[in-house]
Amino acid sequence: MTTGDPDDVLLDIRDLELRYGAAIAVRGISLSVRRGQLVAVIGNNGAGKSSMLRGATGLVRPSAGKVFFRGADTTHVSANRKVRQGLVMVPEGRLLFPDQSVEDNLVLGAYVHGGLKTARARQTLDKVLTLFPRLKERLGQQAGSMSGGEQQMLAIARGLMAEPELLIIDELSLGLAPKIVEQLIDVLATLNREGLSILLVEQLASYALAIADHAYVIANGRVSHQGPSREIATNPDVMESFLGKKKSAS
Repeated sequence: MTTGDPDDVLLDIRDLELRYGAAIAVRGISLSVRRGQLVAVIGNNGAGKSSMLRGATGLVRPSAGKVFFRGADTTHVSANRKVRQGLVMVPEGRLLFPDQSVEDNLVLGAYVHGGLKTARARQTLDKVLTLFPRLKERLGQQAGSMSGGEQQMLAIARGLMAEPELLIIDELSLGLAPKIVEQLIDVLATLNREGLSILLVEQLASYALAIADHAYVIANGRVSHQGPSREIATNPDVMESFLGKKKSAS
Protein backbone atom coordinates (compact mmCIF):
# COMPACT_ATOMS: atom_id res chain seq x y z
CA MET A 1 0.00 0.00 0.00
CA THR A 2 1.17 3.55 -0.71
CA THR A 3 0.89 6.54 1.58
CA GLY A 4 0.39 10.25 1.14
CA ASP A 5 3.98 11.04 2.11
CA PRO A 6 5.57 13.24 -0.60
CA ASP A 7 8.81 11.30 -0.12
CA ASP A 8 7.00 8.25 -1.51
CA VAL A 9 6.74 9.85 -4.97
CA LEU A 10 9.15 8.08 -7.31
CA LEU A 11 8.28 9.76 -10.61
CA ASP A 12 6.81 13.24 -10.75
CA ILE A 13 6.12 14.73 -14.18
CA ARG A 14 5.11 18.40 -14.07
CA ASP A 15 3.62 20.31 -17.01
CA LEU A 16 5.64 18.35 -19.54
CA GLU A 17 5.67 19.59 -23.12
CA LEU A 18 7.35 17.90 -26.07
CA ARG A 19 7.69 19.27 -29.58
CA TYR A 20 8.79 17.62 -32.80
CA GLY A 21 9.61 20.65 -34.91
CA ALA A 22 6.49 22.79 -35.00
CA ALA A 23 4.23 19.93 -33.86
CA ILE A 24 3.36 19.71 -30.17
CA ALA A 25 3.05 16.05 -29.16
CA VAL A 26 2.60 16.54 -25.42
CA ARG A 27 0.90 19.57 -23.89
CA GLY A 28 1.39 20.26 -20.20
CA ILE A 29 1.07 16.69 -18.91
CA SER A 30 1.44 16.14 -15.17
CA LEU A 31 1.38 12.75 -13.47
CA SER A 32 3.05 10.92 -10.62
CA VAL A 33 3.86 7.39 -9.49
CA ARG A 34 4.34 6.59 -5.81
CA ARG A 35 6.44 3.78 -4.40
CA GLY A 36 4.54 0.52 -4.60
CA GLN A 37 1.93 1.84 -7.03
CA LEU A 38 0.90 0.40 -10.36
CA VAL A 39 -0.23 3.36 -12.44
CA ALA A 40 -1.92 2.97 -15.81
CA VAL A 41 -1.83 5.47 -18.66
CA ILE A 42 -4.41 4.83 -21.34
CA GLY A 43 -5.30 6.59 -24.57
CA ASN A 44 -5.76 6.04 -28.25
CA ASN A 45 -2.93 5.60 -30.73
CA GLY A 46 -1.28 8.96 -31.35
CA ALA A 47 -2.58 10.49 -28.12
CA GLY A 48 0.94 11.32 -26.89
CA LYS A 49 1.54 8.45 -24.46
CA SER A 50 4.83 7.24 -25.93
CA SER A 51 6.08 10.80 -26.45
CA MET A 52 5.46 11.49 -22.78
CA LEU A 53 7.55 8.44 -21.87
CA ARG A 54 10.38 9.52 -24.14
CA GLY A 55 10.46 12.84 -22.35
CA ALA A 56 10.26 11.29 -18.90
CA THR A 57 13.01 8.75 -19.53
CA GLY A 58 15.47 11.10 -21.22
CA LEU A 59 15.18 9.82 -24.78
CA VAL A 60 13.81 13.19 -25.94
CA ARG A 61 14.53 16.56 -24.31
CA PRO A 62 11.30 18.26 -23.17
CA SER A 63 10.59 21.72 -24.54
CA ALA A 64 8.98 22.71 -21.23
CA GLY A 65 8.13 21.25 -17.84
CA LYS A 66 10.05 19.21 -15.28
CA VAL A 67 10.68 15.52 -14.55
CA PHE A 68 11.62 14.49 -11.02
CA PHE A 69 12.76 11.00 -10.05
CA ARG A 70 13.24 10.09 -6.40
CA GLY A 71 12.89 13.79 -5.58
CA ALA A 72 15.70 14.98 -7.86
CA ASP A 73 15.25 17.07 -10.99
CA THR A 74 16.16 14.71 -13.85
CA THR A 75 14.61 16.72 -16.69
CA HIS A 76 17.88 16.91 -18.62
CA VAL A 77 19.49 13.71 -17.36
CA SER A 78 20.35 11.22 -20.11
CA ALA A 79 18.42 7.97 -20.53
CA ASN A 80 21.39 5.75 -19.63
CA ARG A 81 21.97 7.67 -16.38
CA LYS A 82 18.30 7.33 -15.50
CA VAL A 83 18.56 3.57 -15.96
CA ARG A 84 21.44 3.54 -13.49
CA GLN A 85 19.25 5.50 -11.07
CA GLY A 86 16.51 2.86 -11.31
CA LEU A 87 14.18 4.27 -14.00
CA VAL A 88 13.88 1.47 -16.57
CA MET A 89 11.61 1.28 -19.60
CA VAL A 90 10.43 -1.69 -21.66
CA PRO A 91 9.95 0.13 -24.99
CA GLU A 92 7.13 -0.16 -27.47
CA GLY A 93 8.03 -2.82 -30.03
CA ARG A 94 10.36 -4.51 -27.51
CA LEU A 95 13.61 -3.53 -29.35
CA LEU A 96 15.46 -6.72 -28.51
CA PHE A 97 18.76 -7.73 -30.08
CA PRO A 98 17.24 -10.30 -32.47
CA ASP A 99 20.51 -11.94 -33.54
CA GLN A 100 21.61 -12.44 -29.94
CA SER A 101 20.49 -15.30 -27.73
CA VAL A 102 17.90 -15.00 -24.99
CA GLU A 103 20.67 -15.28 -22.43
CA ASP A 104 22.74 -12.56 -24.10
CA ASN A 105 19.74 -10.19 -24.10
CA LEU A 106 19.27 -10.82 -20.38
CA VAL A 107 22.96 -10.22 -19.65
CA LEU A 108 22.78 -6.95 -21.60
CA GLY A 109 19.87 -5.93 -19.36
CA ALA A 110 22.19 -6.25 -16.39
CA TYR A 111 25.02 -4.22 -17.93
CA VAL A 112 24.47 -1.31 -15.52
CA HIS A 113 25.45 -3.68 -12.70
CA GLY A 114 28.40 -5.25 -14.49
CA GLY A 115 26.51 -8.10 -16.16
CA LEU A 116 26.34 -11.32 -14.17
CA LYS A 117 29.51 -10.76 -12.16
CA THR A 118 27.71 -10.30 -8.82
CA ALA A 119 25.68 -12.77 -6.78
CA ARG A 120 22.83 -10.24 -6.75
CA ALA A 121 22.67 -10.16 -10.55
CA ARG A 122 22.66 -13.95 -10.72
CA GLN A 123 19.85 -14.02 -8.17
CA THR A 124 17.91 -11.58 -10.33
CA LEU A 125 18.45 -13.85 -13.33
CA ASP A 126 17.11 -16.82 -11.36
CA LYS A 127 14.06 -14.75 -10.41
CA VAL A 128 13.21 -13.69 -13.96
CA LEU A 129 13.63 -17.23 -15.24
CA THR A 130 11.23 -18.41 -12.54
CA LEU A 131 8.75 -15.74 -13.62
CA PHE A 132 9.17 -16.72 -17.26
CA PRO A 133 10.00 -20.45 -17.40
CA ARG A 134 9.64 -20.39 -21.17
CA LEU A 135 12.74 -18.21 -21.36
CA LYS A 136 14.68 -20.70 -19.28
CA GLU A 137 13.88 -23.34 -21.89
CA ARG A 138 15.17 -21.07 -24.66
CA LEU A 139 18.30 -19.46 -23.23
CA GLY A 140 20.39 -20.41 -26.24
CA GLN A 141 17.77 -19.49 -28.86
CA GLN A 142 18.05 -16.34 -30.95
CA ALA A 143 15.63 -13.74 -29.63
CA GLY A 144 14.40 -12.85 -33.11
CA SER A 145 13.24 -16.43 -33.77
CA MET A 146 10.78 -16.49 -30.87
CA SER A 147 7.07 -15.71 -30.97
CA GLY A 148 5.81 -12.21 -30.22
CA GLY A 149 4.63 -13.25 -26.78
CA GLU A 150 7.98 -14.82 -25.93
CA GLN A 151 9.77 -11.71 -27.13
CA GLN A 152 7.62 -9.54 -24.88
CA MET A 153 8.45 -11.84 -21.96
CA LEU A 154 12.12 -11.37 -22.79
CA ALA A 155 11.74 -7.58 -23.04
CA ILE A 156 10.18 -7.45 -19.57
CA ALA A 157 12.78 -9.84 -18.18
CA ARG A 158 15.58 -7.74 -19.66
CA GLY A 159 14.11 -4.69 -17.96
CA LEU A 160 13.96 -6.53 -14.64
CA MET A 161 17.63 -7.49 -14.98
CA ALA A 162 18.44 -3.78 -14.54
CA GLU A 163 16.89 -4.02 -11.05
CA PRO A 164 14.49 -1.07 -11.51
CA GLU A 165 12.88 0.98 -8.78
CA LEU A 166 10.29 1.97 -11.36
CA LEU A 167 9.53 -0.23 -14.37
CA ILE A 168 7.83 1.54 -17.26
CA ILE A 169 6.17 -0.62 -19.90
CA ASP A 170 5.07 0.94 -23.18
CA GLU A 171 2.27 -0.88 -25.04
CA LEU A 172 2.48 -4.30 -23.43
CA SER A 173 -0.20 -5.85 -25.64
CA LEU A 174 1.07 -4.67 -29.03
CA GLY A 175 0.58 -7.47 -31.56
CA LEU A 176 -0.15 -10.13 -28.95
CA ALA A 177 -3.03 -12.60 -28.55
CA PRO A 178 -5.40 -11.93 -25.61
CA LYS A 179 -4.31 -15.09 -23.80
CA ILE A 180 -0.67 -13.96 -23.81
CA VAL A 181 -1.64 -10.45 -22.70
CA GLU A 182 -3.53 -11.94 -19.75
CA GLN A 183 -0.47 -13.98 -18.75
CA LEU A 184 1.76 -10.91 -18.87
CA ILE A 185 -0.76 -8.82 -16.95
CA ASP A 186 -0.75 -11.49 -14.24
CA VAL A 187 3.05 -11.29 -14.07
CA LEU A 188 2.93 -7.50 -13.65
CA ALA A 189 0.32 -7.82 -10.91
CA THR A 190 2.56 -10.31 -9.11
CA LEU A 191 5.60 -8.05 -9.39
CA ASN A 192 3.60 -5.12 -8.05
CA ARG A 193 2.33 -7.16 -5.09
CA GLU A 194 5.96 -7.94 -4.33
CA GLY A 195 6.68 -4.23 -4.14
CA LEU A 196 7.81 -3.17 -7.62
CA SER A 197 6.46 0.20 -8.76
CA ILE A 198 5.13 0.06 -12.33
CA LEU A 199 3.93 2.59 -14.90
CA LEU A 200 1.94 0.75 -17.57
CA VAL A 201 1.11 2.59 -20.78
CA GLU A 202 -1.49 0.64 -22.72
CA GLN A 203 -4.09 1.02 -25.47
CA LEU A 204 -6.16 -1.92 -24.19
CA ALA A 205 -7.65 -0.04 -21.28
CA SER A 206 -9.56 -2.91 -19.69
CA TYR A 207 -6.37 -4.89 -19.03
CA ALA A 208 -4.50 -1.94 -17.56
CA LEU A 209 -7.35 -0.69 -15.39
CA ALA A 210 -7.95 -4.18 -13.97
CA ILE A 211 -4.61 -4.19 -12.12
CA ALA A 212 -3.82 -0.49 -11.63
CA ASP A 213 -4.18 1.54 -8.46
CA HIS A 214 -4.43 4.87 -10.26
CA ALA A 215 -4.99 5.79 -13.90
CA TYR A 216 -4.52 8.68 -16.29
CA VAL A 217 -6.27 9.13 -19.63
CA ILE A 218 -4.35 11.01 -22.31
CA ALA A 219 -6.09 12.54 -25.31
CA ASN A 220 -4.59 14.98 -27.82
CA GLY A 221 -1.40 15.29 -25.82
CA ARG A 222 -3.13 16.22 -22.56
CA VAL A 223 -4.44 14.45 -19.45
CA SER A 224 -8.21 14.37 -19.89
CA HIS A 225 -9.06 12.27 -16.82
CA GLN A 226 -7.25 10.90 -13.79
CA GLY A 227 -8.15 9.14 -10.58
CA PRO A 228 -8.39 5.73 -8.90
CA SER A 229 -8.57 3.08 -11.61
CA ARG A 230 -11.99 1.87 -10.45
CA GLU A 231 -13.39 5.37 -10.90
CA ILE A 232 -11.78 5.78 -14.31
CA ALA A 233 -13.14 2.39 -15.40
CA THR A 234 -16.71 3.51 -14.62
CA ASN A 235 -16.40 7.03 -16.02
CA PRO A 236 -19.00 7.29 -18.82
CA ASP A 237 -16.66 9.11 -21.21
CA VAL A 238 -13.87 6.60 -20.65
CA MET A 239 -16.26 3.66 -20.95
CA GLU A 240 -17.45 4.85 -24.35
CA SER A 241 -14.08 5.93 -25.73
CA PHE A 242 -11.82 3.13 -24.48
CA LEU A 243 -13.89 0.25 -23.12
CA GLY A 244 -16.42 -0.11 -25.92
CA LYS A 245 -19.40 0.62 -23.68
CA LYS A 246 -22.05 3.17 -24.53
CA LYS A 247 -23.10 5.91 -22.15
CA SER A 248 -26.41 5.25 -20.48
CA ALA A 249 -29.23 7.50 -21.66
CA SER A 250 -29.80 10.51 -19.43
